[in-house]
Amino acid sequence: MTKETRMMVIRGLNAEHVFARTYFPLGEKGLALKNGKLEPSPEKIRQMLAEYGPAAKPGDRIMITDVEIKDHLIHFEINGGPKKKQKWYQRIQVSGMGGSTVQAPVNNANPRGSFVDLEFDHYVPEISPEQIKKMLSPVFDFNAKSPAEAYLETLPPKLKQAIKDHQILVGMNHEMVTYAKGRPPQKIREKDTTGKEYEEWIYGAPPEDVEFVRFVGDEVVRLETMKVDGQKVVKTQKEIDIKPTPSLAEAQQPGKQSAAQQPAMRPTLRRPGEPEPDVQRSAGPGPMPMPVPPGDTPGPSGPGNDPGAGPQMPGGPGAPGPGQPGGPPQ
Repeated sequence: MTKETRMMVIRGLNAEHVFARTYFPLGEKGLALKNGKLEPSPEKIRQMLAEYGPAAKPGDRIMITDVEIKDHLIHFEINGGPKKKQKWYQRIQVSGMGGSTVQAPVNNANPRGSFVDLEFDHYVPEISPEQIKKMLSPVFDFNAKSPAEAYLETLPPKLKQAIKDHQILVGMNHEMVTYAKGRPPQKIREKDTTGKEYEEWIYGAPPEDVEFVRFVGDEVVRLETMKVDGQKVVKTQKEIDIKPTPSLAEAQQPGKQSAAQQPAMRPTLRRPGEPEPDVQRSAGPGPMPMPVPPGDTPGPSGPGNDPGAGPQMPGGPGAPGPGQPGGPPQ
């Protein structure tokens, strides 16, 4: 690639506002695009999203903040890239008798960007910005007019047509319903007869049709429509099957928890390897035991375990007589 072509590519793509067509995970490991194939694999991207979070998702408006042409690839950073950087004027210091100070404010916010590498076989050929835009079409949309249009390009035809027609299908998620019908005027949270929690979005009000959209988690499981003529239409059969959000896919796998979901260890004074004592924990102290007189052993029928024995009276069998130690006075 000649020097003039390099300048033309950098000027044509740097600081360009585009829309994302795929998920960009946070972290120093970005995406790579070679011969139209995106790496890493979708499973690896979902794992990275669950671990680090997303830098951008399909339909988000992003900005190409840096274009760097290397030996066999072109490096595109979005939203500032994955590493914290400083401008040249942020490193200027003024020193004097009272010490030194930085003239420009320093941004301490964590980086929230990512990147994608457009790779070639041996070297970067002589190529125009328009050709590069076509190669980047799996990850960037340069022609979208709004975030909704960019988001629709990532959906299957049936789901795309339903959103265009403002229809709700059983199996949609919150984001799809919002694109199809907008934000709900009313939301309620309840529990069904089995105790499972659900959220219901209500669209419309009499004398027009009213739709009750029930979510369990991030999925529509029931759609109830009350017609103007009093007819009630209920749909519970799943109409479309979509994958869960990549950021939640790892967390929904049984037996796996993210770092934020893992319970913290309780502080303890036990040595490493020492077993925990079996101590019963209750909400509060139990009732105090009743004192037992010396010589009496409580039994199932009373003191002395003698079912026929009653209270011992003075002068009874075994009782000390008058004048004896412990007996009644004479």
